[in-house]
Amino acid sequence: MDYYDRLLAGMLTSLVVGAAVGFHPAVDFRLGLLGGALLATAFLWEAIVRHPPVPTAEPGYAVAAIVWHGLVLAVLLTV
Repeated sequence: MDYYDRLLAGMLTSLVVGAAVGFHPAVDFRLGLLGGALLATAFLWEAIVRHPPVPTAEPGYAVAAIVWHGLVLAVLLTV
């Protein structure tokens, strides 16, 4: 497996574990899934920001990163 394949597997595993935790009666399903999504976001950050597969000199790179984090923050504030 390549480095990015492992990161994708980590994202998928995070979401599946979050959903599984959400099935526990003491945890609301949406909160379990949110926890998994936050962990998957950490893997995404690693793949896109820390070790991007393409050069980061493109001007749209910073805009895409800012928009993504704005959306995550908006979701967190609405929950």
